[in-house]
Amino acid sequence: VLTNGKVLITGGWDGGSYLSSAELYDPSTGLWTTTGGMNSARNVHTTSVLTNGDVLATGGFSYFPLSTSELY
Repeated sequence: VLTNGKVLITGGWDGGSYLSSAELYDPSTGLWTTTGGMNSARNVHTTSVLTNGDVLATGGFSYFPLSTSELY
């Protein structure tokens, strides 16, 4: 959950490929919004909201284990 109350969903697996996409869910309106994607497709990664509001996506899997991180 972001500092503005919205929920950021990043990456994943759609049954055929790994995803780099990202979407925002606004629980106050019930609406989903597509937002800019990540640099790398990631599945089973971790995300953390930093004190400055940025989101750090770390590790995961994309056809092979990832040892990288990116700020979103």
